Amino acid sequence: MAFDLVQYFAEQIKSQKPQLLSQYETQEKNEYINEINTLTLGKLISLWRNDDLKTYQEILTQDPLYIQEIARHLTTSEHNQSKLGKSDLEKACTDFLTFQFAELKQLDETGHYGKNGICELLLGQVEHLSGQAKDWVWLTNDLNELIGSKPVSPEELSLDETMKEFNQMVNSHTVNEKLDDHVTMHTPVTTEPTWAKILEPIVAFLVLTILYYALKAIFA
Repeated sequence: MAFDLVQYFAEQIKSQKPQLLSQYETQEKNEYINEINTLTLGKLISLWRNDDLKTYQEILTQDPLYIQEIARHLTTSEHNQSKLGKSDLEKACTDFLTFQFAELKQLDETGHYGKNGICELLLGQVEHLSGQAKDWVWLTNDLNELIGSKPVSPEELSLDETMKEFNQMVNSHTVNEKLDDHVTMHTPVTTEPTWAKILEPIVAFLVLTILYYALKAIFA
């Protein structure tokens, strides 16, 4: 397994560039750092896949215009859903990419990685990136194989989705109540008239009287 550049870059950025995104609270700042780190490193990987020789040369030359172009492309992407403003996001992406390029160049020079070594190191980061960001990040930096890799926790369910489920539950309950009312309303109920209850003992007496005289006539 390749060395984990994802964690390494994030921690180095926090320690070496504390002023980056310093206008945000610590927790929010760390979330943005992780977001931008995965966004930019993922883009570097997809650029390498498209043209490894050109990307390797750009890592060695450290052209700021090339780096800025990548940052602008990420910022203006139709898939970008970062809560950061575009100017803040572009600046942060530029700072991250500049740092990542510099670190990779230093690794190449001190560790004698060469193009093949850097290739193995970069492509090995896909495994470390998996599950580290939301799908819009992978759509933006073209690492489509990582879409769906981040588990969705209950806290991340959207309000719309929650309300949709609630409405379905309420509607289902309402329909069941209406069906019960409909059945109750249309079930025939047999009610015995009051006059029938009054005549019952009289009819019984008459029947018994008739039977008495009939039997008396037979045995007379």
